[in-house]
Amino acid sequence: MSTEATPAAERRVPLSRDRVLRAALGIADEGGLETLTMRTLGQELGVGPMALYRHARNKEDIVDGIVDLVFGKIEVPDPRVDWRTAMRERAISVREVLSRHRWAVALMESRTNPGPANLRHHDAVIGNLRASGFDMAMAAHAYSLLDSYIYGFAQTQMNLPFESTADIAEMAQTMLEPFPVNTYPNLAAFITEHAMKPGYDFANEFEYGLDLILDGLAQARG
Repeated sequence: MSTEATPAAERRVPLSRDRVLRAALGIADEGGLETLTMRTLGQELGVGPMALYRHARNKEDIVDGIVDLVFGKIEVPDPRVDWRTAMRERAISVREVLSRHRWAVALMESRTNPGPANLRHHDAVIGNLRASGFDMAMAAHAYSLLDSYIYGFAQTQMNLPFESTADIAEMAQTMLEPFPVNTYPNLAAFITEHAMKPGYDFANEFEYGLDLILDGLAQARG
């Protein structure tokens, strides 16, 4: 028996849809969705673009697939857990997952060909609410309100031009310096008395707002 090393072509991991999608997810995470093309994906996998079409119809099919991978990372509500705990944990999980896959925020609810993880997630959210006594109309209100807040907050946080109190101080100076003192006194007070305090983190506002929404839903449900 020959002891020669196996040629690289024979050692190569076979191409599969799962491998294609996970490579595509890595490209999108690293450089944004605009960097994901059939050419860059082929280069990442070491194959020609035409080889990808055995596992995906086109780029939109790949985007559907990687959005489904992101949905698969989100904590699925358990119908046996009380709705408030389940919805709170799910909301925190969505925001944490989106913080790792920033390109996905605007795409999570836009797919016309959702995958199984996407459908399972939506079914579980509705199922938990219904099992907790929400009628279908109230479940729809709750789902819409929660997702509007979760995705909206995630989008806002990702677009903020600062990450630390030092960034805030620098931004405030640049922003307010062209104007006479006290032109915008309330904004200046907010920045100096609150946002520039040690430990300030805009992300901490998320759970405060989430709890207000959950309180409101509990009251509306009765």
